[in-house]
Amino acid sequence: MRTVNVNASENYNVYIEQGIIDNCGEIVGGLVRGRRCVIISDSNVAPLYAQRVADSLKAAGFRTALFEIEAGESSKNPDNLVKAAELCVEYGLTRSDVLVALGGGVVTDLGGLCGALYQRGIAVVQIPTSLLAMVDSSVGGKTAVNLTSGKNMFGVFYQPRAVLCDSTLLRTLKEEEFANGMAEVIKYAALKGGRILEIIKGNMENNLDELIEECVKIKRDYVCDDEFDKGVRQFLNFGHTFGHAIERISNFSVAHGSAVSIGMCIMAESCEKNSLCSKEDKELLLSLCKKYRLPTSCKYSSDDIFMASMSDKKRESYDINIVLFKGFGDCEIKKILLDDLVVYLYKGMGEE
Repeated sequence: MRTVNVNASENYNVYIEQGIIDNCGEIVGGLVRGRRCVIISDSNVAPLYAQRVADSLKAAGFRTALFEIEAGESSKNPDNLVKAAELCVEYGLTRSDVLVALGGGVVTDLGGLCGALYQRGIAVVQIPTSLLAMVDSSVGGKTAVNLTSGKNMFGVFYQPRAVLCDSTLLRTLKEEEFANGMAEVIKYAALKGGRILEIIKGNMENNLDELIEECVKIKRDYVCDDEFDKGVRQFLNFGHTFGHAIERISNFSVAHGSAVSIGMCIMAESCEKNSLCSKEDKELLLSLCKKYRLPTSCKYSSDDIFMASMSDKKRESYDINIVLFKGFGDCEIKKILLDDLVVYLYKGMGEE
């Protein structure tokens, strides 16, 4: 078993092992005193894996209930958050019990926020079922739901008790969902280069657990240095300022990973034109996105993306922090005026 310790405000482990889903009850049982559990999942994941999780939990002495939402970003909303909490009340969950979030990023975000708010905080165990959730959204304590005004606008920082990553669950992912996760993996490669870049440039099929571990270690390091996203953790937003805007314009028909991929490519194009990165590094970034079947451009105008960026959480009055791509393993956080953001968009989208 691969284990990554995250020593944040809550010290916990990320466990990476094939088949660990069937041993989740033993692990969860060692983390909490209570023996009631609400499993939050979605309409794609629950039919595949919820019973296996429930069986393992029951073998460890837990009584379980399932709260299932429709799959998709639109389900990450305050109404479902309240409904999940109401089920916790109906099922009699106490502060000594546990909530298990079983699913992709929508479920891990919503489940984490429910656990943070219910009775002012109960234990949350994340069991991510998508590559994106394994390498990014289940680790680090960011929990949120979306508002009509923007993505992840309503949330808190709340660390889980444990994260269980079982790469065998990725076998049932649709091709486009796996690609979504690869956008975050490519982001890590852009930030740090190294082993992740080596793996994704080659054939990663036999290195999937190692790839997840390497990504989690990078996320862990940023979280431990800057848990509440005031400084270096903002490196993890590479591609996300434009990406979140694209998601919002599309009414979330463009998936998160696809939007982040486009955002990274726009920034890389802009940085090359500003002589901040080499043409070779820019082309490598674009080629990796294409290799893993991710889009590198979109149909929306720079003006549309700029206007949608106004609701970005990284905005501070008239300023915003962006992540510049200077090469693999060489990125920079830069505070710019909002008016300058559109200049980066114009250059990155060839609309100068």
